[in-house]
Amino acid sequence: MKALILVGGFGTRLRPLTLSVPKPLVEFANKPMILHQIEALKAIGVTEVVLAINYQPEVMMNFLKDFETKLEIKITCSQETEPLGTAGPLALARDKLIDGSGEPFFVLNSDVISEYPLKQMMEFHKVHGGEASIMVTKVDEPSKYGVVVMEESTGKVEKFVEKPKIFVGNKINAGIYLLNPSVLDKIELKPTSIEKEVFPKIAAEDKLYAMVLPGFSGWTLDSQETISLV
Repeated sequence: MKALILVGGFGTRLRPLTLSVPKPLVEFANKPMILHQIEALKAIGVTEVVLAINYQPEVMMNFLKDFETKLEIKITCSQETEPLGTAGPLALARDKLIDGSGEPFFVLNSDVISEYPLKQMMEFHKVHGGEASIMVTKVDEPSKYGVVVMEESTGKVEKFVEKPKIFVGNKINAGIYLLNPSVLDKIELKPTSIEKEVFPKIAAEDKLYAMVLPGFSGWTLDSQETISLV
């Protein structure tokens, strides 16, 4: 199983910390953020992590070289020559992500710090049978975000509403996805937003499902299987 971590961006919001190191190498809980992710991916069976990167790639790869051996996981780099948004990097790394197995692959934003319920997400994805799963989280003020409107009973995503003025829900994108390889056929090699351009198309086909971060709720799916998230 493979995973792609979106490492793009210049870390401007974390300056001056990111003047000397890429944002994913900034420490959180005494460990670089990206190591939390790689360790969590390794724990659920991911054998190769692809870093989609456009800023200081040599610093990132030099740092991770030792951990590739220690963690016994392959780490490769897919370097952008221009910013490709949040979807373009998937098209760029297509050959690295598709191995003929048909297995879904994870995509994570590099600054996501959570408990990484990746195993539960794999189970959720398998049960609903759609094309893509996204992790969502509950917020107190949804009017400040892009809201994921979903069926609470199944997790099926109906649509996305950007900064709604009336209440349509309180779940927002948490930056962790599990995608079938077929999703790559919907992405062109150009600057593209996965949140605004790709996911709405999959939702319109009734093939996009959202899983709430543990602690909020669970689902009873059509197959009568229940995934407990509390």
